[in-house]
Amino acid sequence: VAILVPVLLVAEQPDLGTFRNLALALEAMERGGNAPCVLNAANEIAVAGFLAGCAAPPPKPDTMRDPSVNFSNFKTFGWTAGDAVDAGDAPLKLLDANIRAAVVDVMQRKGYVEAPAGTTPDLRIAYETAKAEKLENNPVRVGIGVGSWGGNMGGSVSMGSPSVRNFTEGTLVVHAIDTVRNVEVWQGRVSGKMTKGSVEPAAIRQAVGVAMADFPVR
Repeated sequence: VAILVPVLLVAEQPDLGTFRNLALALEAMERGGNAPCVLNAANEIAVAGFLAGCAAPPPKPDTMRDPSVNFSNFKTFGWTAGDAVDAGDAPLKLLDANIRAAVVDVMQRKGYVEAPAGTTPDLRIAYETAKAEKLENNPVRVGIGVGSWGGNMGGSVSMGSPSVRNFTEGTLVVHAIDTVRNVEVWQGRVSGKMTKGSVEPAAIRQAVGVAMADFPVR
C-alpha cells in the first residue's frame, strides 16, 4: 500500500556569492549561444585536473636494511639514550609523545615487544625530524571567456601557465640499531608537504606507518 505524504517545498534565492559556479551557469544561460558549452568544457577540464591530483600516489618511503641481519633474532625494542626532549617545550613534547606512540604501535603490530624499563632491548629505536622550504608547480589554471562580437555569441576556454609557489616539506627518519653491536641495521625515511594538520596524531600515525611500512616482520 502506497502512502502519499504531502511535502512542502520552499524555494529561496540562492547565495550566488557563496555558490559562484551557479552564478556562472546562470550567466551562461542568459547569454545563450555556445556559452553553456564553453562553461561545460571548462568544468570537464577542471574535474580532470582535480582527479589527476587526487590520483597522485602517496609518498613512498626510502628504506635501507642490512641484508646480513636476521630480524627474527630480535624480539624486544626500546629507545636510544639521549632522545628526551625539553620538558618545558610543550608542543615539542606532545609531538615526541605522538611519534613514539605511533612507532610503538607499528613495532608491536610487526611482532616486537617493548622492553620493560630497566632492561636492555634487542633493538634501539631513534627518530629525527626536519623541514625545508621547497618550490612546486601549481596545476594548470583554467579560464573561461564569454562574450559577443557583432551580435554573435562566442566563448573560449584558456589554459593558464603553471605557477610556482613555496611550501614546507617535512621529513621523518626512523632508525633501528642493533644494541649488541651498536650498529644501525635499518632506516626508513618519508617526506611530504606539511599542512596545518601535519602534527595531528592521525597524520603522525600515517607518516610513521609509511616510513616503517618496510620494517621486517618477526
